Amino acid sequence: MKKGEKGIQILAPMIGYRRRRDAAEQEPNANQDAKPAPMLIGFRAVYVFDISQTTGEDLPEFEQNISGEVGAHRDRIIAFLAAQNIKLEFNENIAPALGVSYGGKIVLLPGQSDAEAFVTLVHEASHELLHKAERRTMTTQTVRETEAEAVAFIVGQAVGLEMGKSSSDYIQMYAGNAALLAESLEVIQRTSAVILDAILTDETVQENEAVAEVA
Repeated sequence: MKKGEKGIQILAPMIGYRRRRDAAEQEPNANQDAKPAPMLIGFRAVYVFDISQTTGEDLPEFEQNISGEVGAHRDRIIAFLAAQNIKLEFNENIAPALGVSYGGKIVLLPGQSDAEAFVTLVHEASHELLHKAERRTMTTQTVRETEAEAVAFIVGQAVGLEMGKSSSDYIQMYAGNAALLAESLEVIQRTSAVILDAILTDETVQENEAVAEVA
């Protein structure tokens, strides 16, 4: 913080919990073990500082450097999602998010390169396949984002995209790590296989196997 700078006053929300009713006042069918629901109880004054008022090194920026040719794989994954009754829409209002999974619908941010849009679509498709049912309640956001991005990385590499550091940066942003990846390895591999099976033709699979044998 630069010496002499004054903070900018803003109003921040205060989240609290509704007090439980006494047993005599509870509704007949109320679940007494249920956790109280969070609710907005008011606002309080807090002070923030603009980046120009601070000193020190710049914050690291998320590196989105995916490149390569997607070819027909984009159309194939869209067809796969349609077969799963998952709709696809484009909407700039989701920015700064590149994609959002709503359960039965994926929304992508327009303006991405073909390679970036493809990887984003695979990421959100992974959420649809993995995290819109019972598994969502059994996992944390860190687990869900790590799993989805790991699938996106595997599929992106499998179709020949240069993934750069985008996936590792994304996983680190959500505090994911190697241990978490290891714990989720089975579901990551299974989901990657489902998506790859849907978008790779027999010819592509044969070409990849041939390359693997040479390597």
